[in-house]
Amino acid sequence: MGIKTRQGSESQILSVGAYRPKRLVPNSEIVDKIESNDEWIQQRTGIATRRFADETESLLDMACWAAEDALKKAKLTIDDIDTVIVATITFPFQAPSAATALLQRLGNPKAAAFDINAACAGFCYGVSMAHDFVKAGTSKKVLVIGAEKLTDFTNPFDRATAFIFADGAGAVIIGESDEAGIGPVEWGSDADNRDAILMNPAWTDARNYDEQKTVEGIVWPNISQEGQKVFRWAVFSVSKAAQRALDAAGVTVNDLDVFIPHQANLRIIETMAKDMKMPDSVLIADDIRSNGNTSAASIPLAMDALLEKHPEMHGKLALIIGYGAGLVYAGQVVKLPPKP
Repeated sequence: MGIKTRQGSESQILSVGAYRPKRLVPNSEIVDKIESNDEWIQQRTGIATRRFADETESLLDMACWAAEDALKKAKLTIDDIDTVIVATITFPFQAPSAATALLQRLGNPKAAAFDINAACAGFCYGVSMAHDFVKAGTSKKVLVIGAEKLTDFTNPFDRATAFIFADGAGAVIIGESDEAGIGPVEWGSDADNRDAILMNPAWTDARNYDEQKTVEGIVWPNISQEGQKVFRWAVFSVSKAAQRALDAAGVTVNDLDVFIPHQANLRIIETMAKDMKMPDSVLIADDIRSNGNTSAASIPLAMDALLEKHPEMHGKLALIIGYGAGLVYAGQVVKLPPKP
């Protein structure tokens, strides 16, 4: 006897929501601790300001507020959601997941829920999984959230990271569609360069087994990175992956309306666009300038900001691609959500 299977439909992004912390932090508040200056930071990264969450804005708070924004724009409630995926590297608990905590708080404790860790590529990994769930008939409406409180894991005195990372959360709802609204994912890794971005030491290094307490003097597992290595990899490898995502979707750069890459560094974004020969007609997200690098949250935050500024881009064709620690990457062509 054969096994019965489900059959779903094509998928689309129904809405995008965002939460940005209240506190806006200019470069002038960063520079003294890293012996730098505003001009140097902007030349290297494009960042002028970023958002830092305070003690009243936990990662879970921000994820919930972004989710509520996406639900409101889609005219849905949490009861309409059957699957939740949270992409994050900064939820401060090994288990249970941020996704289940979100469901408990928002009031739908029975939906499928899990977290994923693909760093700055996490959101695009989540979008791909949500698309596949809908297409397979596993899910009908999936809430995908990228949420980070990177200030909890950033050394404010580290010249390589202190001026880059920030906090925030973005969310999309992915649901059924009569026509394709999300293209095939182009994803992969370069694990030989895994050491380029790290969060060390391991939790177990801080464990005093005999006393079941933490070992005194163990440093906090802040993010560290080899900036030049990451820059070269992103410029030379990720732009090629982005081109493959276009090819897989059967479109060219001339068909695109919008380009929303991970907001890691403005120089990387501009170099990728140049390497891909994007025409001037393509609108390129540059949320990095005002909100810094928010890892898994950066693409939905940039999408939300772009649509707020350019509402005529609702429903238009966009290329999204994330890349980061691992080193990992993922990207796909999507139709931006319809106007709320």
